[in-house]
Amino acid sequence: MNQRRPGFPARIAASPKGASVPAHSSTAAPRRIASWASTVAPAGVGLDSSAVRERMIERLAAGGVANLEVLKAMRAVERHRFVDSALANQAYEDTSLPIGLGQTISKPSVVARMVELLLGAPGARTNGLGRILEIGTGCGYQAAVLSRLAREVYSIERLRGLHERARANLRPLRLANVHLLLGDGTLGFPTGAPYAGILVAAGGAALPPAWCEQLAVGGRLVAPIADASGTQSLLVIDRSAQGFTQTLLEPVHFVPLKSGLG
Repeated sequence: MNQRRPGFPARIAASPKGASVPAHSSTAAPRRIASWASTVAPAGVGLDSSAVRERMIERLAAGGVANLEVLKAMRAVERHRFVDSALANQAYEDTSLPIGLGQTISKPSVVARMVELLLGAPGARTNGLGRILEIGTGCGYQAAVLSRLAREVYSIERLRGLHERARANLRPLRLANVHLLLGDGTLGFPTGAPYAGILVAAGGAALPPAWCEQLAVGGRLVAPIADASGTQSLLVIDRSAQGFTQTLLEPVHFVPLKSGLG
């Protein structure tokens, strides 16, 4: 694979010269986002208030998330319903939170960033986001966000306790396009392949070969990868008819990638 490390903050997935840009493209003008945010009427009280989620969205937009559809999806999914009640008052802060069994729910900014990167894949810019594979369901929050942007989501979790928790969290939402799987995420899920996008919520020193094999031409894989010192960075891999191209982006911190069932 060809590797390049762009400057930070990195922006990849610019449309080819002369190509049209779909409405969900990450090149949507920031002022469209500000206009949309300012017209939302707050409703509810406490953590159910849209005003609470709106402040989170404003922070995400200010931090560089420019895709209107990503921001809409992040606002629509109530993050406090995916964390322990004792931590619910921190649900809309930009922080990761423990969800049990040594795992965490990712920061909203990291979820938005990774999903936005998926939407920037060549195939997604042309045809929309099709079938997605998520490695590491956790509590189900990211799967719920993806469900609003992708046609179909397969999400695999190796820890039975978290798999059951995600099922309980997502059941009231009745997301017909989300399929939760209990299994070894390092093997991917060949039955659903090829995938327009693969999003990984755990970081290791190397990518399992199965992931690239199951990625469709025009698809994109977004995953944390660790260097020799253990420092993780976001890795983006695009598959074309000519092969794979990888781009290393900003530092991140995820739980370790493990194989097998737990």
